Amino acid sequence: MKAIFLSIFTLVMAMEANSQIKSGQLAPELSLPDTHGDQVQLSQLRGKVILIDFWASWCGPCRRNNPNLVRLYKKYHDMGLEIYGISIDDNEEHWKEAVRVDKMDWIQVNDDKGWDASSVNAYGINAIPASFLVDKQGIIRQMDLSGRHLEIEVKSLLKK
Repeated sequence: MKAIFLSIFTLVMAMEANSQIKSGQLAPELSLPDTHGDQVQLSQLRGKVILIDFWASWCGPCRRNNPNLVRLYKKYHDMGLEIYGISIDDNEEHWKEAVRVDKMDWIQVNDDKGWDASSVNAYGINAIPASFLVDKQGIIRQMDLSGRHLEIEVKSLLKK
């Protein structure tokens, strides 16, 4: 009975956290290790347009979206776009291999606790891929955009 209560409590807390993340608010701070083990703080990227991208090596939709992100990054990185890729993989080798195979040359960090990861809780993630488009001041402007809609919003934020 206690385990059921804790599971329900965890689910409710995740749902509440998700409802708290909204456009117009400051992106919650994150500091996670990159592929070299160095901590990368999200706030260090202020002044750039940032796409926070939650993904995992085992997530089919995430992996299918990665080529789109590669194209977007190549096209807009020199204009001020940065991607802060957050893997929730608990297997470091699988994570690093996916980064290499998918040619994700942007900042890649890992929060290796899966669905219990602090970043997942901070952003209220209950499914991946999930993304947050952040302006140069660190304010969340859009969530879960893809394709043409994402590119239009990135271009717009880069002009501001």
